[in-house]
Amino acid sequence: MTRVAIVVFPGSNCEHDAALAMREFGVESSFVFHTATDLDGADAVILPGGFAHGDYLRPGALARFSPVMEPVARLAAEGGAVLGICNGFQVLTEAGLLPGALQKNRGLTFVSEPTTVVVASTRSVLTRGAAPGQELVIPINHFSGAYTCDDDVYHQLVENDQIVLRYRDNPNGSRDDVAGISNVAGNVVGLMPHPERALSALLGSADGRVLLEGFVDALVRA
Repeated sequence: MTRVAIVVFPGSNCEHDAALAMREFGVESSFVFHTATDLDGADAVILPGGFAHGDYLRPGALARFSPVMEPVARLAAEGGAVLGICNGFQVLTEAGLLPGALQKNRGLTFVSEPTTVVVASTRSVLTRGAAPGQELVIPINHFSGAYTCDDDVYHQLVENDQIVLRYRDNPNGSRDDVAGISNVAGNVVGLMPHPERALSALLGSADGRVLLEGFVDALVRA
């Protein structure tokens, strides 16, 4: 049976949301603490939202040195699916598993609201089940969510079709409205919006299902 490791850092606060989302799609998950040196046979990894190590220095800057990031990097190199949500996205950039960085929002304001993202690429484990140009309403909740990178990295992202989601109405000042990116292979994805919090219209939106169903389907077919 497919199993997802959900990495827990000191300060993570969305790990249970991620676990409930996986359960919603019939996928077994387990929590793996940041001091672990292996993923206990998991087939994929989710780095959840929160404030890893209190976001001291920079969000994700300390988490990148956690022992668990070595097996996460190995799984990514072997083609395993790795998903970083919000703080998890920040950790992936700090660890060098995704290019660029996340900086403080435009206007130095914390944003917590539903936002509309547009699917820019379906060449990733997260967006494979979506349609190009599809609009999804997914909540955001961050202070350092503005994606930035130098011109060389940006041109590589565009050339390699690595920008997977863009904001329709940029809420944080991200370069080119970037809301999520992947690595070149498409198996490592980071995004600032929280699809695990958008699984039911009763909670405001069920659009997160489009992304997480694609993620789960990629695991099942791997």
